Amino acid sequence: MASTIVSLNRNIDFRRAYSRGKAISSPALVTYVARNRAGICRVGITTSKKIGNAVERNRSRRVIRAAFRAVMPEANGNWDIVFVARSKTKYLKSTQLETIISDHLKQAGVIR
Repeated sequence: MASTIVSLNRNIDFRRAYSRGKAISSPALVTYVARNRAGICRVGITTSKKIGNAVERNRSRRVIRAAFRAVMPEANGNWDIVFVARSKTKYLKSTQLETIISDHLKQAGVIR
């Protein structure tokens, strides 16, 4: 069964995660976590032009999405999660990002 990721797509939701959410950072990724009232876990991925050209930015988003999909069954509750790619993200594989994402979500209290 393929699990779908409900994505954040409104600017106000991203801004709320940035301002009111908890931020956890590492050299490869920054994670913002905030509670929501939507009743589901929603995810947004941000990559700036500092990451590289369009191919590198899209690869970074793809790798983050794949890594989160592996961690997603553990994430439960009403959360808005925003992942911000950093310049090292484009060099990592999804299995390496899985451990980073699970560490970030454990620190934030999303998963146990």
